[in-house]
Amino acid sequence: MKLVVGLGNPGDKYAATRHNIGFLVAEQVAQRQRISLKKKGYQGHYGVGRVATCETTILLPQTYMNCSGSSVNAAYRSLGIKPGDLIVIYDDLDLPFGRLRVKAEGGHGGHNGLRDIIAVLGCKDFNRLRVGIGRPERGDITGHVLSRFATHEKQRLPELIDTAADAVEKVLSSGVTEAMNTFNNYNLLN
Repeated sequence: MKLVVGLGNPGDKYAATRHNIGFLVAEQVAQRQRISLKKKGYQGHYGVGRVATCETTILLPQTYMNCSGSSVNAAYRSLGIKPGDLIVIYDDLDLPFGRLRVKAEGGHGGHNGLRDIIAVLGCKDFNRLRVGIGRPERGDITGHVLSRFATHEKQRLPELIDTAADAVEKVLSSGVTEAMNTFNNYNLLN
């Protein structure tokens, strides 16, 4: 069993914000595989199906971003997942909009949702897909991540989400190293 987790905040208020790009990518993976995310459990919404020939649970925690660890941990423990079978998808301020980075392990990089997952799981050697949302030139970081995408970003957002879903499927089908080689040089804007 593999566990794919898209990070975001629940509710209509946050639905189309930069901070919810993890939800958007996980939902795209689920939609492609016809996996319904209507089950409730693990403090989130989830569905189970096959992705790239792997039995996979796709989870959208409903605990709010900064408390994602309790939801991820509930699924992780219940499903008997090993760290290498977990993929967490999240927004990254330090990557320009349109960039992707697949990683096999690492720190939280200042991302509070990831920080909580690492603290609750007690490990940091799980797979991640960082989706670039860019850093504001000036102003409030929190306001930026909780804001909606700019018009020029919205035009390219479907392509970014689709390519990020490809990256998740590549991790599942070919492993994290192959996915890194394929997607870590991806730049939507070039």
